[in-house]
Amino acid sequence: MEEVQMVTDIAKDSMESAIDHLIKEIAKIRAGRASATMLEGIYVDYYGSQTPLSQVSNINTPDARTLSIQPWEKAMLEPIEKAIQMANIGLNPQNNGELVMINVPALTEERRRELVRQTKAEGEHAKVSIRGARKDANDEIKSLQKETISDDLAKSAEDEVQKLTDKFSNRVDELLGLKERDIMTV
Repeated sequence: MEEVQMVTDIAKDSMESAIDHLIKEIAKIRAGRASATMLEGIYVDYYGSQTPLSQVSNINTPDARTLSIQPWEKAMLEPIEKAIQMANIGLNPQNNGELVMINVPALTEERRRELVRQTKAEGEHAKVSIRGARKDANDEIKSLQKETISDDLAKSAEDEVQKLTDKFSNRVDELLGLKERDIMTV
């Protein structure tokens, strides 16, 4: 009995981490408004080591279409500007000698549809991870069934894992729906 609970707990943890990953990935997909999360994953050469942009500067959104990046050291202006250009995220940084400003352009209808496709692809990756966790759990339950647990207990454990899978798949669909509405809202 204890082993079965452990298997379902591991599956649940794995599914939760798939959801957490999805949330982080879709946060990076811009929805027309400037957001500091758009710059997550950008690393700057800081005295020879790759450092996250957020650890060498303050990132602000003075308005819905502008990002302002104020480095803690003026010497970091050019490396920050280069890092943003090299990240190839479709943003054009401008260095004014004090800070790096980024004007976030309005999204075209075509670009919005492309971002929705990208969001759905991220959702599919999450669902694949969730189904992988279900498969691993069911395989483990089957091996326990051969060794120690009864058929009835194995069946109820598989049902529990399927309920978790359904719950997390629905959560993915909810997150994708919210992000899609966010992207398509002009």
